[in-house]
Parts: sequence; C-alpha cells; structure tokens
Amino acid sequence: MSSTNLIRDLRDARVGIVGLGRTGLAVIDVLATYGARVSAFDAREEALEALDVRRSGPVVEARAGNDEQVARAVTEADLRLLIVSPGVAATGPVMAAAAAVGIETWSEIELAWRLQQATRPQVPWITVTGTDGKTTTVGMLSSMLGAAGLEAPAVGNIGLPAISVVAEGRSDVLAVELSSFQLHTTRTLSPLAASCLNVAADHLDWHGGQDAYTADKARVYARARRAAVYNLADAATLAMVEQADVVEGCRAIGFGLAVPGLGQLGLVEDVLIDRGWHDDRRSHGLELATLADLAHLAPGGDVGRLPAHVVADALAAAALAMSHDAVQAGPEAVARGLRAYTPGAHRLVTVAQADGVTWVDDSKATNTHSARAALTGLPEGSAVWLVGGDTKGADLHELVTRVRSRLRAAVVLGREQEAVVAALRDGAPDLPLVQVPDGEGAAVIDAAVRAAASLAHPGDTVILAPAAASWDQFRSYAERGDLFAAAAQRLADEGTRQ
Repeated sequence: MSSTNLIRDLRDARVGIVGLGRTGLAVIDVLATYGARVSAFDAREEALEALDVRRSGPVVEARAGNDEQVARAVTEADLRLLIVSPGVAATGPVMAAAAAVGIETWSEIELAWRLQQATRPQVPWITVTGTDGKTTTVGMLSSMLGAAGLEAPAVGNIGLPAISVVAEGRSDVLAVELSSFQLHTTRTLSPLAASCLNVAADHLDWHGGQDAYTADKARVYARARRAAVYNLADAATLAMVEQADVVEGCRAIGFGLAVPGLGQLGLVEDVLIDRGWHDDRRSHGLELATLADLAHLAPGGDVGRLPAHVVADALAAAALAMSHDAVQAGPEAVARGLRAYTPGAHRLVTVAQADGVTWVDDSKATNTHSARAALTGLPEGSAVWLVGGDTKGADLHELVTRVRSRLRAAVVLGREQEAVVAALRDGAPDLPLVQVPDGEGAAVIDAAVRAAASLAHPGDTVILAPAAASWDQFRSYAERGDLFAAAAQRLADEGTRQ
C-alpha cells in the first residue's frame, strides 16, 4: 500500500490486527472509517468481547490463541496488510509466519504516519526513542512546542495512540515517543527531527540480541529532515547518526552536560545554551533556560538535588524543539515549556516530606539503567533505596558499584530477593540493609516505608527506584508507586499530628 493512495487502497482491503489493547482497538476504529475489513487476533479470549464481530461491522473475523495459533490464523486469513502491537516479538512465530507468506507488516505508528501523509502531510513529527528518558523528553518537548503556540500532543508510547490523534486532524505537530518494538515495524516515517537518547541492554529476548535491539533503536533517525540529535555521553547514539540515511541538509546536533561546542547544546554554569541552531552559533551561544526552570522536578524542589539525567532530557528536548520554525522564532518557549512541564506519574515525583526527609516515587525505574540515573542525581550518602522485584534476570552488581557512594541504606522488596541481596552484599558489604518479607502488595510497601523511615536521617531522600519490574508482587509499576506514595504520605501525616 502506498501513502499516496492509502485511503483508496484501504477500502474493502483485508487487514489483520494482532493485539487488541487500547492501540489495537483505536486502529480498528480508524480502519472502519475507511472501509477496511478487519481480522482481529489476540492471546486473550476476553479481548474479543470488545469487538463487534457481526458481518456488518468492520471486524469480519476474530480469533484468540497462543502465538503459534495466531500465526497459523494470520496465514489463513488472506490478508493484504498486518498491523502488529508492540507485544508481538520480532523473533516470534507471528512475524515469521507473516514474512513467510509475504504479508506486509506495519506498526500502528507506520499506519498513522502514512495516514498523516495522505490527509495532512504538512504536520511534522518529532520522534524520540532510547532505553530511558524518552517519556520525560517527549513530555518536555510537547510542552515547549505548546509554549510556542502549537497544538503539539505527546503520542505514541505515551499518551494517546498516534493513529487516533492523526485521524482527529487538529494537531500542528506531534511529539512522538517510540519504543524499539514500534520502530521494528515502522518503514517510511520521515521525522522533522529525531533522537535516540541512550542505549543499554533491555528487551533482548524480544529482539534476539543487543545488536538487533540497537539496530531497531537506530531506525528513529532514518529519513530525518532537519536534525538528528544524539547524546554526547553515549557514543552509540553518535554512531547511529553517522550511519543514518537522513535527508540531505539534516544537522547532527549533540547534547550534554558540559559547555557546548559548535553544533551542540549544553550547560554553562546553570544556563542551558544552544550552539546548534541559532544564527550566530559559531561565535557564541544562545541562552534557552536555566536550571531554576527545572527546580520543580528536583526532590523537594531543591535545584541543588536536580538529577543530571533530567537536565540531559531537557537539553535533548530543547534540541528537538528548536528544529521547528515556531520555536526558533521564539526560543523563550523552551524555558516556558520547562516551567510548565509536569512529569508523568511514578517518574521522580516527590510524594511526601517530613522530618527533613524527602520521599520520591520513581517506580517507573524498572531497569538498572534508569535506577542508576535516579540515584546518581542524589548527594553522596543521602539515599535510602527501595530496590527489588522481578529483575528479569538482570545482574545488579554493576549498578550497586556505581551508586554505592549515594546510598545510606537499602530496603529490599520482591518475592525472590537472593540476587538483589547478593549484589548489595558484594558491592556494599557495610551498607545497612532490610529485607521485607513477601506478602500482599500494600502490606509489603507499608513495611518497606516504615523500614526506610527508621533508616533515614534529616536531609536524606527515600527513593523507590526498584531496578525491577513489579509483576511478582503488584499488578503494575503504577500500583507499586501509588501504594508507596500513599504509605509515605500517611507516615508524614502521622509525624505532623504528633
């Protein structure tokens, strides 16, 4: 199917949808408006209940089954196109079966982009990927673009499905968070600007290895038109830019926490400086914002405790935002956007303060890379660390070594704690450590909070940055974070009443 004739080609076309979560259902809704006939597939029988499976509706077939059963159903359905959810593994049977019979396979992002080109091609996309930091960066980017007077929703792996926003047709520009899963089946996207913030080992089972994971992340730069933004602290992202097939004239722009050179954004004392975009960048830098504009994102609002990775995310967002003419014409939008930005839930959110102790929920830190970023932003010896859960087989020894100087104590969660405790004992043998027995989620968090309170000193930060998934004891990282916030606030209220 071509972007030019997409709307015509969709009419009466047989399109398969694998994965009936929120995005999958949004795809079906949009396809219905263009007259496509949908075959829907999911691993869950209950997911089919959300569908209209009548012959008069857009869904003409709906099946549930395991990966092998869905793969077989896909090959039997006489499909012209297959849209796969991010949960469909690159190395799994569904993708292999589709490739074997020559079915064209897209992500929802690819469909949304092609629909954008067919309906409102003047609306640019600015795209962000990375192992960590992409949600914060995209949120900041959306806020900066909004401060410049643009309708600029954050979509993709954050916020609303891109397909829904494109179909609505009211945006001026889209700030798009992309996972490696989405990028794997995205073919023709040509963003105004793009960035891969960083690359660390993650989701390797889905991709089939580190090289495949990195290659999918690198796809974010393909066909970038104005800027390919890379991280000066991560050489892999520069290598991606150097190897990317971008549009002629696209700039390579680096961001980092040092004084910026030509073609970079960075810091001069407490000022965020642009030497990548403004007209006189060869001779001097342009002030975009100050660290004070980010103070509300620091634990307890103390700019002196602002995590370095939050500053880096702000610089990346600024580099991307400046690719748009509206921001270049009014770069003060960067500072206004940063001041207006509020972080998503469970991402370095201060949830309570009492007796000189700050309580921070970073339950979204589900891998070692993001937990390290959260902890290294704190003063030495000031962190009581809530750590553990489903580590997905990750080794925490290197993480403990890197953050040891920041720690006062650790409180270990999780059903299986041996690996986490071993890493702490080996890397920080003198560190006070409390293990919380397995149990019901609320009870586990309550015990962890009380243990942390007994270990914390005035001026410390108790931080939930587990470096692990939540599924062993909680329904989600969000539930884990909500329970932590509630327990911390209860403890603070008790101290206030005493």
